[in-house]
Amino acid sequence: MHKSYLLTPGPTPIPEAVAQAQARPIIHHRTPQFQKILKEAIEGLKYVFQTNNDVFILTSSGTGAMEAAVANLLSKGDTAITVEGGKFGERWTEICQAYGINCEVIKVEWGRAVEPERIKALLKNLGRKVKAVFTTLCETSTGVVNDIQAIGKIVKDTEAVLVVDAVSGLGAIPLLTDEWNCDVVVSGSQKGLMLPPGLGFITLSQKAWRLVQEAKSPRYYFDLNKAKKALAETDTPFTPAITLIIALVEVLRLIKEDGLENIFLRHKKMAEATRQAMKALGLELFASEAASDVVTAVKVPSGIDGEKLVKIMRDSYNVTIAGGQGELKGKIFRIAHMGYIEEFDIIVCISCLEKVLKQMGYRFELGQGVKAAQEVFLK
Repeated sequence: MHKSYLLTPGPTPIPEAVAQAQARPIIHHRTPQFQKILKEAIEGLKYVFQTNNDVFILTSSGTGAMEAAVANLLSKGDTAITVEGGKFGERWTEICQAYGINCEVIKVEWGRAVEPERIKALLKNLGRKVKAVFTTLCETSTGVVNDIQAIGKIVKDTEAVLVVDAVSGLGAIPLLTDEWNCDVVVSGSQKGLMLPPGLGFITLSQKAWRLVQEAKSPRYYFDLNKAKKALAETDTPFTPAITLIIALVEVLRLIKEDGLENIFLRHKKMAEATRQAMKALGLELFASEAASDVVTAVKVPSGIDGEKLVKIMRDSYNVTIAGGQGELKGKIFRIAHMGYIEEFDIIVCISCLEKVLKQMGYRFELGQGVKAAQEVFLK
């Protein structure tokens, strides 16, 4: 019998109290009892999003919330800017194109953050025809965090709205939705919010709601006008994921008890410990600048099969990390340090990584990674 360790950038481990909340008897969603739960969940989400605007809960993955943003904001033939610095930036483009949106794509080298000035220059060049700028807080596929605060300052004085994918970053790294002039933020349940997959979240500014009223894209299940009307009655337009929302209330309670600032500091320390451990092992970080405190991406050393490395750790030792995606498949591995992951999970992961690297013929001195991480944790 082996204990399992999950250090992937989604799903992430689930706290025991949250798992137990999912075991409670199901209740009906059109009742005062569920209305009380829903109200508490919405208020808690406002705290995590750092917004005074409503947050809508969708029964979907984070990608569903992304699609809801596109479908509700834009019409076929509209123009939008999409920032592609990894797989999930590319997803914005793919969703927009599915709805007939003209995408002006800013290509960013994978492993680097977008330069806000590039967005500013393109907005100036294209003028008022740009309806939205789609970008990503944490590009999970590369381990990079973008400067959303700087981008928000640029977009706020234009006709466009700023739409941010915070699926992996929410609740793990700072995101001040209102203060940073983010008009739309989307997220999901299975990462920093420590829940199983199945809930999507979206919040919109008044500037964004004006676009919603104009948009002509077809939508039914993801129609946010329906969601807004229902929420005014503390309700949902369709059957919600009742059990997940009950568990969400427990998650939000835990987050409030810790406080967002303390949570961000904890993630920062775990990220630093992981990065120092990788350097001590002679491994090169993929994101040398703008590295995210959500996940660390590491280049697979020469002569090592990256896919096999991840497979052995998972199948032989029950320590699950993530490999590379898209063009990075087999070239990097990714260690998450978000949500219900703590310092000894990181220590176990590094220890397992050392063991497997040694077995695969990589030359280094055992224990150097663990030692480097412990030194960070002891500070």
